[in-house]
Amino acid sequence: MKDNIVKDKSKIFAIEVINLYKYLYDVKKEFVMSKQLLRSGTSIGANIAESECAISRKDFLLKIYISLKECAETKYWLELLYATKFINEKEFANTIKNCEELRRILSATTKTVRTNLNKKI
Repeated sequence: MKDNIVKDKSKIFAIEVINLYKYLYDVKKEFVMSKQLLRSGTSIGANIAESECAISRKDFLLKIYISLKECAETKYWLELLYATKFINEKEFANTIKNCEELRRILSATTKTVRTNLNKKI
């Protein structure tokens, strides 16, 4: 299943976000949006990790949905950081591409789980 792929990619993405946060904090002296980016960008993988211990398929689906929402929030903060010139086009393009890839995987996972849940009803 895609769980290991999404777990691995979310961890790599979290590291990318942490490094971007350190750059924004130390070099650009940006303290507000970067903190929000750090929270949402690392929360994606944290919720995926929690989903591994879900007590039901519905609980699993909820954690994946939360990760999906965190992806959307992360994208928002990246767009703001780019629009306000705290990150350049290359930094933005690389990070948003990885965020979007995670979003697609999570979206496909939610559709699959929802379909399987509906079959059992």
